[in-house]
Amino acid sequence: MKTAMHLKQKNVVKEITGKKVYKNKVMKNIVKYRQLYIMMIPGILILLIFKYVPMLGIAVAFKDYIPAKGFFASQWVGLDHFKHLFFNSPEFINVFKNTIIISFYKLVIGFPIPIILAILINELRYIGHKRTIQTLIYLPHFLSWVIFGGIVYNVLSLSGPVNTLLQSIGLEPIMFMTKTNMFRGIVVGSSIFKESGWGTVVYLAAIVGVDPSLYEAAVVDGANRFQRIWNVTLPAIKGTIIVLLILRIGRILDVGFQQILVLYNPIVYNVADVFGTFVYRVGINQSNYSFATAAGLFKGVIGFALVRIANKISKKLGEAGIW
Repeated sequence: MKTAMHLKQKNVVKEITGKKVYKNKVMKNIVKYRQLYIMMIPGILILLIFKYVPMLGIAVAFKDYIPAKGFFASQWVGLDHFKHLFFNSPEFINVFKNTIIISFYKLVIGFPIPIILAILINELRYIGHKRTIQTLIYLPHFLSWVIFGGIVYNVLSLSGPVNTLLQSIGLEPIMFMTKTNMFRGIVVGSSIFKESGWGTVVYLAAIVGVDPSLYEAAVVDGANRFQRIWNVTLPAIKGTIIVLLILRIGRILDVGFQQILVLYNPIVYNVADVFGTFVYRVGINQSNYSFATAAGLFKGVIGFALVRIANKISKKLGEAGIW
């Protein structure tokens, strides 16, 4: 009994001592690298002010928020807005369905394209060609969706190059932007065209970090170019691919508010209305701030849950995770 008590006391002493040593070590590091910590302060303040402080607004989802009364004086209504969203909102099911379908297409079709582009660019022999192609495929990313959406409208308009080509081969012109069976394809295609080039940046950085001796060993073993890509390049960047895939899964309910807002119109609402435009329309146009906040909070919670699930599955399969 005394031995057990003695061991317990020793463990407590060790734990206290360990905590003191850790605190002393942390303080020494702060003093040693104080210039770096001082440089971090503006970034931390910006993060707190623009990311964490606005989270207090989540409480609006549980209130009957009236701007005239203010945030604190508005009445608490509990989960009423969520009940209305799930059970009494005629648009919710359609909005949820459209969001999932468009996001699924973007994930399945759009996610692999930056990987393929990065590998193809890496396989180019001449540095000049690499830089030229990288510049060309990066450029669309720096255009706002207002500008890029205007380009899409002009290209697909009745007098645009696509319909001009169709008419030149004897076909009837098509009003692409009002066709419900084509609109989702236009959304996915324009998103891929605009963002795929920029998505190659991370993958190219990962490929550049691959040990050249691995490629040399593969060449000695008689591997052709495709085999080197399959057996050396892809396994080397697998961790990067998995991390970005997990983060992308977490944004499955975020299909690009600006893009949809610029491209859609009342004729295609049935296939184009997504969470972002729904929240904007209800919250800003109809001034129903509490209901819009509830919808936005639902979207955020689902995204967080999906990241957790995807990360857990990845780690159980023995792959890399984000934490």
